[in-house]
Amino acid sequence: MAPSSFDWWRKETHRGTPVVVKMENPNNWSMVELEGPSEDDFLNDGVSEGRGRNKNAKQLTWVLLLKAHRAAGCISSIAPATFFLASAVRRRLSSGRTDTEKTVRTSTRFYSCIKLFLWVSILLLGFEVAAYYKGWHFSAPDLHLQYLYTLTNPFAFKGFFDSIYSRWVLFRVEYLAPPLQFLANACIYLFLIQSLDRLVLCLGCFWIRFKKIKPVPKQTLPDLESGDNDGFFPMVLVQIPMCNEREVYQQSIGAVCNLKWPKSKILIQVLDDSDDPTTQLMIKEEVDKWKTEGANIVYRHRVIRDGYKAGNLKSAMNCSYVKDYEFVAIFDADFQPTPDFLRKTVAHFKDNEELGLVQARWSFVNKDENLLTRLQHVNLAFHFEVEQQVNGIFFNFFGFNGTAGVWRIKALEDSGGWLERTTVEDMDIAVRAHLHGWKMIFLNDVECQCELPESYEAYRKQQHRWHSGPMQLFRLCLPDIIKSKISIWKKANMIFLFFLLRKLILPFYSFTLFCVILPMTMFVPEATLPAWVVCYIPATMSFLNILPSPKSFPFLVPYLLFENTMSVTKFNAMISGLFQLGSAYEWVVTKKSGRSSEGDLLSLNPNANANANGGVSESDSKKQHVNRIYTKELMLAFLLLTASARSLLSAQGIHFYFLLFQGLSFLLVGFDLIGHQIAT
Repeated sequence: MAPSSFDWWRKETHRGTPVVVKMENPNNWSMVELEGPSEDDFLNDGVSEGRGRNKNAKQLTWVLLLKAHRAAGCISSIAPATFFLASAVRRRLSSGRTDTEKTVRTSTRFYSCIKLFLWVSILLLGFEVAAYYKGWHFSAPDLHLQYLYTLTNPFAFKGFFDSIYSRWVLFRVEYLAPPLQFLANACIYLFLIQSLDRLVLCLGCFWIRFKKIKPVPKQTLPDLESGDNDGFFPMVLVQIPMCNEREVYQQSIGAVCNLKWPKSKILIQVLDDSDDPTTQLMIKEEVDKWKTEGANIVYRHRVIRDGYKAGNLKSAMNCSYVKDYEFVAIFDADFQPTPDFLRKTVAHFKDNEELGLVQARWSFVNKDENLLTRLQHVNLAFHFEVEQQVNGIFFNFFGFNGTAGVWRIKALEDSGGWLERTTVEDMDIAVRAHLHGWKMIFLNDVECQCELPESYEAYRKQQHRWHSGPMQLFRLCLPDIIKSKISIWKKANMIFLFFLLRKLILPFYSFTLFCVILPMTMFVPEATLPAWVVCYIPATMSFLNILPSPKSFPFLVPYLLFENTMSVTKFNAMISGLFQLGSAYEWVVTKKSGRSSEGDLLSLNPNANANANGGVSESDSKKQHVNRIYTKELMLAFLLLTASARSLLSAQGIHFYFLLFQGLSFLLVGFDLIGHQIAT
């Protein structure tokens, strides 16, 4: 008799790979995979059915026990992690160091506004919780207005709390929700415009890659080791501006002195603005050491240190011997160019008299040092791979990065030279050179190693300078841009895209939309933000930002949250620069760690000191970073967490999770738990 369909299904379900679990104790177990069953085994299926069922039950029991053991191990690891987090927070609280110790009045006003907003939100949360337990369970799409007007009727019977709460709801419906919704819609439009700009930049980058477009020099310079010195080797001046950077001076000076260029056609200027006599002496000794080994290098120290980096470069360009040089290469103190850097960059100037600047890409020796450096790498990879490359290919204009670039000295002089009027002297000279008709080239395939800030304090000050300076420059350069003789399209690109959209609108909507309007809509639910604004578009933009650094995809969510966290610093800096407030002209040298290894230094100079920290003692290196408590970030953390609690009453799922995790992100940054960690 033919087997029934049930018997066929039963036989098929027995097919698979048996697994035997051997376990002596919960910490000593193994899993052995046996060979698959043969056809003979299935012929005797009915005989061994009862025995196999017992074996399968025992195996399932052991597997469940193993999974329970693993789950218990995960739960037990939460306690040490929580204890570590609590102890770190306690150390910061006991240290008493906050970011308000040396703040100016404008920053204090900003902090006071955030603190006031927090207290109001806490009071409203208590009010809303009380209303929830009184039976007020409606959300924005479910407003019982007829019931509210009935409660506000003086002849209707109602309790005292119902009367107060109903009037509050009507007040926010009539007076608070409309302007808040208008502001939210305006920020959404700005958000969409900026997202469209980001998408166009990415499409431009994809087109460049698809077509394999890149700047190609008309003539490749020969290698000096080949013995051919008859090529294009113009006079090049190399400048290394530095200020109290004892951690990195050895590696930068050593790397520049190893540049492959005819010694008779290169001069290295070490421009030391240090006010520490010990650091001055160490740098001067390093210069003298390389000079004795044949390098054409000079040491300059200013007595009057006005104008920060711009003043330092301007002073160096006033030397009488500069007139003998045609190009100038600039490297910050932590940059380490490869020996063939000049050969790859200067070659583009040959037979290209309109070219004023060749900018190389940055690479980072410490990009995997901690979470902060990984997130910075995502940002800067997008900046160079997409923004700089696309603007360089299609507009011949981009912001000079201040280092790892070669300028035609004639272009600097024609544009007015270095000016000390802003904290972004590099962007200033690039804008003025573009207005005078000079072209620029960005080389995405030429890299120069440098360091990323490893502490949040250093990164925050760097970002403040980078976002306040462009607004200062925009106020100063706007009349010159309008009056310039460049085309209307280049004027529009510079005013609306380069300055307004990417330097002003981006930090404005990022802070206003996600740190102000979103929590406000939780307490005024009649004004709403769609889920695609809160979640989907930000996630898509973060995905686009992370494409140039594909190894950073696991950090997609932390990157999104951290960028919103940094919007506080960027918004404050943007406002300071736009309205020339006190902190707009603050210049703090970014702290370096000296990540060049001993082997790197020895490869640059076999006689170099084996101390890779540039003579810094162990005790000095431990004092490079100080953990602080950042009050603005903490206040915003509590504000967002309060708003997330309020969103539970309205059952807004995506909004709740976004506010919760964004609040936790602010909390971690507020307690300085991101970046370089030391005991205080």
